[in-house]
Amino acid sequence: MRQLPDKSSAADPVPTFVLKQIIDLIAPFVTELFRRSLATGRFPSRFKDASITPIVKKVGLDPSDASSYRPISNLAVLSKLLERLVARQLMDYLTSADLLPSLQSGFRPGHSTETAILRVLSDILQAVDRGDFAALLLLDLSAAFDTVDHEILIQRLQSTYSIHGSVLQWFRSYLLGRTQHVRRGSARSSAVHLVCGVPQGSVIGPILFILYTADLVALIESLGFSPHLYADDTQIYGSCTPSHVDKFLSEVTNCVAAVADWMQSNRLQLNDNKTEFMWCTTDRRQHRLPTAGPTIGSFSATPASTVRDLGVYIDSDLSMRSHVRRIVSRCFATLRQLRTIRRQVPTTVFQSLVTALVLPHLDYCNSVLHGLPTSLIRRLQSVQNATARLIFGIRRSEHISPALISLHWLRIPERISFKLAVLTYRAIHGAGPSYLQSCFTRVADMSSRRRLRSSGSDRLHVPVIRRSTVGSRTFTVSGAAVWNDLPAHVTAAPSLVVFRQRLKTFLFSRSYPDIVI
Repeated sequence: MRQLPDKSSAADPVPTFVLKQIIDLIAPFVTELFRRSLATGRFPSRFKDASITPIVKKVGLDPSDASSYRPISNLAVLSKLLERLVARQLMDYLTSADLLPSLQSGFRPGHSTETAILRVLSDILQAVDRGDFAALLLLDLSAAFDTVDHEILIQRLQSTYSIHGSVLQWFRSYLLGRTQHVRRGSARSSAVHLVCGVPQGSVIGPILFILYTADLVALIESLGFSPHLYADDTQIYGSCTPSHVDKFLSEVTNCVAAVADWMQSNRLQLNDNKTEFMWCTTDRRQHRLPTAGPTIGSFSATPASTVRDLGVYIDSDLSMRSHVRRIVSRCFATLRQLRTIRRQVPTTVFQSLVTALVLPHLDYCNSVLHGLPTSLIRRLQSVQNATARLIFGIRRSEHISPALISLHWLRIPERISFKLAVLTYRAIHGAGPSYLQSCFTRVADMSSRRRLRSSGSDRLHVPVIRRSTVGSRTFTVSGAAVWNDLPAHVTAAPSLVVFRQRLKTFLFSRSYPDIVI
């Protein structure tokens, strides 16, 4: 209970901060309540009512239109505490039995949108490096979490994941008999019974959803394509030689139709209008790309030149120019707003604001920016330089390195290398997703290299590539290259915490070679 945030909702009769103050007194009673719930397979009915707060999605939308609002679901804090205990045991069971879908990155420790994007983009870059045309299909589901069929989910928990007895009964009790009401200020609507969907705002709901859609991965793979899921975001991609484009488009159409049929049979709805398709190849071969796309539902999809995938903008030529441009534009817009309050805020507080509002945009999924042209990296560096100048009030004519050193900020190329090195460390030590662990091969494990001096080192094998501007950007190549460039005392770090410390020190000295650390 002490680890919970102090946030409370209208569903809590007692504020969370009060519960945390009296937890020593009520802990035995809460423990007994949770023990009986798990032993009898019954979820407390008082925990099944959700309070919905409608929030306007963005400024300018019509407040009289219900579709302009985003429903924020709030559940009782004790309900979430019980769910956390169950979720911990459920994830331990699923992980130990290897029952979780390997290509589903949502709501799983060590997995993230960045690891998902890194794997998808690396596979596409690898296909383009071979000389193929690659294709990326982004599927959109309508209210996916709200349309999960309870009976299908319960049957799947029993047949696919071997959950039986009181445990299965607990999940049945958890899903059935739920209600929700809308609260706006002091006004409250009447309660409505929910007949489908996993509870919004819950802890177990997202886990149940990825179990519900796990069969989708095997279906897509059986049709000859590569899938990757992040919660309800489904990415399908594949490649073909330029001479087999027509056949490939037919196969994509069949794959989408099969996925749509599977979703319909599982009470999920594919939003055809928001599904995006994009061809990918190098800039020099863009003129050879077909202008047609696959048939999705009742219409033929027009290939896009840029798509937004999990917050990352991917161009058809894989140049990442759109992504860099949007990062720069967004960061400078934020800096212009922060400049208006600079004189009213102490430097330490202002630095914290900048760190929270600007730097995350520069660091988000920056592992996919390795190997980009220097001109694009310089644009990102200009954002970091402008941020440091704003913090210290430095003129453009003054040198920026002392300010960056004072802030202890790595330059953009080193920030990218830092992220890649950390992901590589996690992958080769078994702490990252399995789909990233398979990207690397140690030189010591290669039979052809065992007699060489390098076989006794921590070096990774760097695969042969055809195009340095494409193949070198795959995680298999970029991660291994960054790793091999690190000194032995860094790669030999006994833990991730120590590795990050040594890595930061090494990269900092490389960013600013004239200083003594």
